[in-house]
Amino acid sequence: MTLSVTPMEPAELGRIRILPDAGLGALRTDRGNLPLDRLDVRARISGLVADTTVTTEFVNAYDTALEATYVFPLPDRAAVTGMTMTADGRTVRAELQERAAAREAYDRAIEAGQRASIAEEDRPDVFTMRVGNILPGERVVVELTLVGPLPWEDGAATFRFPLVVAPRYIPGTALAGTPVGDGQVRDTDAVPDASRITPPVLLPGFPNPLRLSIGVDIDTAGLPLGEVRSSLHTVTTSGGRVEIAPGERADRDFVLRLPYAGDGSGAVFVPDSSGDGGEGTYQLVVLPPADDEAPARPKDVVLLLDRSGSMGGWKMVAARRAAARVVDTLTAADRFAVLTFDHQIDRPGDLGEGLSEATDRHRFRAVEHLARADARGGTELLAPLREGLSLLTGADGRDRVLVLVTDGQVGNEDQIIAEVGKLIGTTRVHTVGIDRAVNAGFLGRLAALGAGRCELVESEDRLDEAMEQIHRRIGAPLVTDVTVSDVEPGRPQSLFPGVPLVLFGRYTGTAPASVTVRGRRRDDSDFAVEVPVERRDEPAVTAQWARTRLRELEDWYAAGDHALEPQIVTTSLRYGVLCRFTAFVAVDSRVVNEGGPSRRVTQPVESPSGWDMFDAAQPPSFLAAGAATPLPPPAAPAPGVPPRPSFAPVRAQGARGPQPFAAVPSAMMARGSSRKMVAPGGAALTLQDLTAIVRVEAERLREAQDRPVAERRELLADLGTRLAALLEGMTGPEITTLRELADRLRAGGDTEAGWAYARQVLDGFAPGAPQRKAFWKR
Repeated sequence: MTLSVTPMEPAELGRIRILPDAGLGALRTDRGNLPLDRLDVRARISGLVADTTVTTEFVNAYDTALEATYVFPLPDRAAVTGMTMTADGRTVRAELQERAAAREAYDRAIEAGQRASIAEEDRPDVFTMRVGNILPGERVVVELTLVGPLPWEDGAATFRFPLVVAPRYIPGTALAGTPVGDGQVRDTDAVPDASRITPPVLLPGFPNPLRLSIGVDIDTAGLPLGEVRSSLHTVTTSGGRVEIAPGERADRDFVLRLPYAGDGSGAVFVPDSSGDGGEGTYQLVVLPPADDEAPARPKDVVLLLDRSGSMGGWKMVAARRAAARVVDTLTAADRFAVLTFDHQIDRPGDLGEGLSEATDRHRFRAVEHLARADARGGTELLAPLREGLSLLTGADGRDRVLVLVTDGQVGNEDQIIAEVGKLIGTTRVHTVGIDRAVNAGFLGRLAALGAGRCELVESEDRLDEAMEQIHRRIGAPLVTDVTVSDVEPGRPQSLFPGVPLVLFGRYTGTAPASVTVRGRRRDDSDFAVEVPVERRDEPAVTAQWARTRLRELEDWYAAGDHALEPQIVTTSLRYGVLCRFTAFVAVDSRVVNEGGPSRRVTQPVESPSGWDMFDAAQPPSFLAAGAATPLPPPAAPAPGVPPRPSFAPVRAQGARGPQPFAAVPSAMMARGSSRKMVAPGGAALTLQDLTAIVRVEAERLREAQDRPVAERRELLADLGTRLAALLEGMTGPEITTLRELADRLRAGGDTEAGWAYARQVLDGFAPGAPQRKAFWKR
């Protein structure tokens, strides 16, 4: 097979800056060579699955033993299934262990003078690798194996491999004590592991600090393939192989788009063991129906545009265009609001505080406001999300949509997921990620939480295509409440125009000959399709299900359900897939540095391509030329504010000084305790608060009594989700009926019976309590 790979646009490639002195080899500093000498990515794409091997090669140019730390990204939906360490002709296969046990095993080995390596997950797409007791002049190679799905939308699959962890804005008050990681920013109460996700950043202008190579072999698995398109990196081809050109830098995502012609829905069932019976894993692909001719309902749309410092340059231009396109798609039947934000929130001056009718005049004022937005300040993302969702609390028969345009470069992802999850209800959340090193993991999590879509834009040339897709999906999905027969029940899903629905799950018993997918169309009519089942041994399906399941459990943990930790660990260890509570650790049995000294070095990462704050000819004023911005001084948490629970390891690492030739932009750090992120509803709800909320909910149901069944079903689902979140941690006989109501509504069932039961419970709750405004409407 011969592939023809076309650059996205000549103008785009012309913007890629390759320094005249760029070349192979490590960067020489005043402290010797940087430890990471080579990064190699080898992927094999088979249909819509990518098997990838990531090879990192560390070299010790010092005269003492070395411990190297490398913070790096991986595709957020890929499952890391294995690791090996090779040195001095010996290869050691890593063992997946509970994270604390793995760290103890690694620390014991280093203290005993043995070679060892450990790989840990800090975010769905951010990982930390440490390799210890590398002898002087020695090379140690660590390989990671992973498997992941290729997203398929509008007839094209996308292979995206991130290469750099971009600086992230860290809100909150600095915590006292030793940092838990080797990064450049101190841990805070909002981001307790900030020091693990903020590697030092090389200032622009240095030669390539590592040898980068990427090769992709493409097997279409029988799917017709059109012209493969590359983005951002220059590539060469030979047969069915794609490789990046020599001299490319690890400063932006590597992206390939493969236009497949799909041939319909399908299901693969993979038994855990041979023979009938038992249990197994399935993968189900359901194509959406042709665009429904039923008219879309009126929409309430809130648009959030990130104007923080990291959005400077081409990203701000693209973000303004994207936001304006969203406004232009609204009709006279819609209502909308536009909020631009950094460390504060701004609105168009003439449109007021609430939702405005989408008249020509109002849309013009909104676009005019967007055109004046420029990059500045820090990414305080939680506050605008809370405000935007509060504007969409009304039902009145309208679709509720929130669109977030951002690069997603924040460090408090878990805090945002935990707090926003309580407020989303039936609001559909779409995210548009604009960056060459986008925080895809977080934006995907947020969109999934809001049952919406995440579109990633890595260049201005890609913007029009992405916005066309967002325009088609910003309204109601074609099919909602999608469920599958003969498998374990999961969260109801939706089908969007041009986007196949891919589901992973578990089944028990014998694999069926087919499964039935059911749902409801826009006009509330039934949707049903019979999908044939293919049974085969496919470990990649099981690994991808495990990864999907672990991400879901981790999000629930971040939302406050800390009892899930044992289940997360058990699932990770059973299926051999790395998660945030486990780690791969490899220990060589030989002692090579018993009692000898050791030097610790953290590998600086590239400055992300296209970031104005790094691309200036002179270092920005907040950077000290040739030196790192030091960690801020320790500060005690605010009185009465305990550190937030997190996945960060409890064991602290030793204190460390600034890294050579590295800096963190001040725009990515909070500006003192006055900028601290405060969790909504951080104080415990009182019974008086709850009574006020129940009265509001009862009034909403009374007002919606005569609405169509489909709308009332959505209201009940919304009510069940929010009640469950509000009652979390509350005890007492007064709330028993509310908890039973939340459980019943989340389980679904007959709409009329559920409606009558909800009215009865809400109208009868604490009738004598004084009224107070619900906390989410303050």
